[in-house]
Amino acid sequence: MIRVHSKRNAPRLAPPLVLILIYAGLIILGTIALKLPPATTSPVTWSDAAFTATSAVTVTGLVVVDTGSIYSGFGQAIVMILIQLGGLGLMTFAVLILSMFGLPVGFTHRLYLKEDLNQTSATDLLALSRMILKVVLVCEMVGAAILALVFVPEAGWRDGLWQAVFHSVSAFNNAGFALFPDSLSQWAGNPIINLTIPALFIMGGLGFTVASDIWRIRSWRHFSLHTKLMLIGTAALLLSSTAAFAMMEWTNPGTLGSLAWPDRLWASWFQAATTRTAGFNTVEIGNLSDNTSLMFMILMFIGAGSTSTGGGIKVTTFIVLMLATLAFFKRRASIHVFGRELELEQVMKVLALATTSILLIISSVFILLLFHEGDFLSIAFETVSAFATVGMSQGTTGDLDTAGRAVIMVVMFIGRVGPITLGFLLATRKPSRIGYPSGTVYLG
Repeated sequence: MIRVHSKRNAPRLAPPLVLILIYAGLIILGTIALKLPPATTSPVTWSDAAFTATSAVTVTGLVVVDTGSIYSGFGQAIVMILIQLGGLGLMTFAVLILSMFGLPVGFTHRLYLKEDLNQTSATDLLALSRMILKVVLVCEMVGAAILALVFVPEAGWRDGLWQAVFHSVSAFNNAGFALFPDSLSQWAGNPIINLTIPALFIMGGLGFTVASDIWRIRSWRHFSLHTKLMLIGTAALLLSSTAAFAMMEWTNPGTLGSLAWPDRLWASWFQAATTRTAGFNTVEIGNLSDNTSLMFMILMFIGAGSTSTGGGIKVTTFIVLMLATLAFFKRRASIHVFGRELELEQVMKVLALATTSILLIISSVFILLLFHEGDFLSIAFETVSAFATVGMSQGTTGDLDTAGRAVIMVVMFIGRVGPITLGFLLATRKPSRIGYPSGTVYLG
């Protein structure tokens, strides 16, 4: 007997699972496209293509082959498209295309878009997605026009314009892919590069909800709590990390020590800004001192903003963790900030996200140490960079074997789709029917 499911009771996949399958499918398509002969100037392995596609879709920027020399213009265009789709979210593009053709956007699509944009409500998503498209187009076009002032005089109109467009898209989406073997090190003291590239990935890393508030409200007093925390947290992290990097690396001959003092200031700003989100670099990351490497790992772990193109546990998550700790020491039962009270559910979500992320990083580092002989700090640095989808590397990526690459690819993928998304997918949705008496556990 054949069982026919009606449209009402037909089995449906959970939105988090659908998004995971969509991103996985895009990686598979990207891998096949990058393996095509026109996409490369010299043959690449399936492992190379899969790693590049995963890094592009997850907007990480870790590479095992040089993007600018190994991939042709066609292959670089594929990488850029994967970056754009992965950075802004596939559901955002799908909903925009449906609305452009006048097709109805059903409730199911809104649920998927809600998950993709990490929103708590399915209302006003079409307006938010349209605003996102406007912000993206304006930022990337303006960024490309400004970067062309540097690249066109050096590479000519054709190559220079392409380099400007590619790096603008890569920067806004916090991907960190560059067309040069040394990333952007040859422009360590160039003001245009040091202002435009960070401006792009900072705007992309603030998050679309923050961009929406700035675009529509334009008043600090009426900004949402999330926007206020993001702006203050981002500014504080940028200023403190710039000063800390300059102090720790000022005399290091492998990084700032070989530069003129104005270039040292530019390089300090660039590295501090790029570490949490983008993955570009203007100094050799492999030459960082151990204390700076540890600081970079902390910054990468914190990451960018929610609903942004960046990764990490997010700036607001870190701020709520600090506020919860402060509230505990002050013997407060609730968290108050900017005249608002944070609900217990939000604090629990923050704790779950931080714990899951730490466990993932520790497990991945342990597995990599089993398969790959190398410096512990470099492997840990690589793992945190992959999880936070930053893309900074101290030279370990190219030395990884097949098993090591697989681990990093999984970490990049989880870092992009989000540990919380996977947690919600795996967690039971059925409420418990059994109640238990309260108990006491002695802590600390």
